[in-house]
Amino acid sequence: MRIRVRNETRNTMLAAAADVADTSAKRRTGLLKHQRLEPGEGLWISPCESVHTFFMKFAIDLVYLDKQKKVRKVRHAVPPWRMSLCLTAHSVLELPAGTAADTSTERGDQLAFDTLA
Repeated sequence: MRIRVRNETRNTMLAAAADVADTSAKRRTGLLKHQRLEPGEGLWISPCESVHTFFMKFAIDLVYLDKQKKVRKVRHAVPPWRMSLCLTAHSVLELPAGTAADTSTERGDQLAFDTLA
């Protein structure tokens, strides 16, 4: 399944086609097999309250969300070999580095997810 993710608060597009990691196997693999994320791509991991970038080859933005898809925390350009967590999050959206800044996404913003056919 793929989704489109919009920031309703800022009227911006975070991901035109993000993958969904909603099983244990998909959450474990995450972005490890990727060489990079192109603009408009991403990965929504649900449920998830912590992320690591061990063995990754590129930096990513992290947008932590509550169950209502409201932004709880944003981490910009997290490089490989780091850990990040947000204990109040229900899920996390992983995006190409720079996406959160480019879309002015910040804590408190409301996101909307649409399933792509």
